[in-house]
Amino acid sequence: MKVEMNLDNDSNNLVQAPTNGDSEKLSPSTLSSLLGSKDRDYLLCSTAAAAETDQQVKISDLEGKVIGIYFSANWYPPCRNFNRVLIGVYEQLKSNGSNFEIVFVSSDEDLDAFNSYRENMPWLSIPFSDLETKKALNRKYDVESIPCLVILQPDNTKDDDTYYDGVELIYRYGVDAFPFTKEKLDELRREEKRKHDSQTVTNLLTNPERDYLLDQTITRKVPVDSLKGKTVGLYLSAQWCMPCVEFTPKLISIYQKIKQALQEKGGGEDFEIVFVSNDRDQSSFESYFGTMPWLALPFRDPTARTLAKYFDVQWIPCLIIIGPDGKTVTKQGRNLINLYQENAYPFTDAKVESLEKEMEEAAKSLPRSEYHAGHRHLLTLVSEGSGGGPFICCDCDEQGSGWAYQCLECGYEVHPRCIRAVTPQSSIEDRIQLDLSPQLRDVSHERFSADMATSPILARNHANEASSKFPFFFIRNNS
Repeated sequence: MKVEMNLDNDSNNLVQAPTNGDSEKLSPSTLSSLLGSKDRDYLLCSTAAAAETDQQVKISDLEGKVIGIYFSANWYPPCRNFNRVLIGVYEQLKSNGSNFEIVFVSSDEDLDAFNSYRENMPWLSIPFSDLETKKALNRKYDVESIPCLVILQPDNTKDDDTYYDGVELIYRYGVDAFPFTKEKLDELRREEKRKHDSQTVTNLLTNPERDYLLDQTITRKVPVDSLKGKTVGLYLSAQWCMPCVEFTPKLISIYQKIKQALQEKGGGEDFEIVFVSNDRDQSSFESYFGTMPWLALPFRDPTARTLAKYFDVQWIPCLIIIGPDGKTVTKQGRNLINLYQENAYPFTDAKVESLEKEMEEAAKSLPRSEYHAGHRHLLTLVSEGSGGGPFICCDCDEQGSGWAYQCLECGYEVHPRCIRAVTPQSSIEDRIQLDLSPQLRDVSHERFSADMATSPILARNHANEASSKFPFFFIRNNS
């Protein structure tokens, strides 16, 4: 199960570092004990720099700099995605003369992978062979997942004794986050709040060079101002993303049903969707958009990236709902569509509360337990108050919350509407093929055990990938 991070609360932007007594300035001796060892007082410089100068940089040379300790690995796709973004930010800061340096701490599986990964890294690295220093850094900063970027201030004063979650800050603010101090981040949050308070559909979807959207012909221009007074869905999606391709036909059907219901109702109320593409090329954009009955931002318009950062979008497909007043109604439009179909409109808190009450009433008439085609164990009806919660339906691969039929033995969950009731015997026959390959489970268990012996982080990430039932895609693939 994946749960989208919520950064609306300022405290979620910070990662508290473990403290051992008083804060201390990052002096050469402190840096050496942190990044070096009794046999090493240097770091590896970038591969490109090594071709022109020495392959080593003294740790003492980092004194007085803002330092990012970067935990990452070549084998993990989210790390590679973030790496591209971080390189752009780092090079821009260095070209501006900013007092910033990054030190790479590898979780790669072997030396070749380490060397391959750091080929394009313009920053410094802990040698791959120094396992003790890498383990000590992982323990000190309590690194539970990668990529992770811990920011250290040159003067560890009382105001700067918090280490920030650099990955989220880089994604959210880019170079503007530097120098990552409390004052700078407070300033950025105030600016963010000001923008949200003054938000309109016009300032969200226009820029100085463009005040229009494209219709399905891709040639006719539709003024953004024509959306004023409408409920608008911003649909961030891409053709390369399989969950997007699977969700789009459902969204088209719901969109058409909502439009028809509003037309029959009369009164001038209207609903529109704007496609915000994360496609990789123009032809993919045109092919994908050609299946959609709504409007779109032009391909590679800078507003697309601005919207992803502004709404802190971490996964696609994502459907953000803007109300008739131009203010954000919800970022969970996709979830609401999956749960309530066209009844989710207009996606407001009041509407969702009403639908939840209806769901509560409907649940009273549901069987307390069922056998489901596709699973051998008995499924029990649960709610958020009785062991349920946000989940990915194992039948339709879509998100759900509230009521679910859940297997108390293995965690298998399905929407109540997805239940296909069967007798216990037919359920067992439907699943028997999964029992014919116990060796696969043994191999997975052996791999996890081996990973745990060498790297808990590696084991945890492998386990997460193996157990995931829904292939989320990181929108930042194409940032």
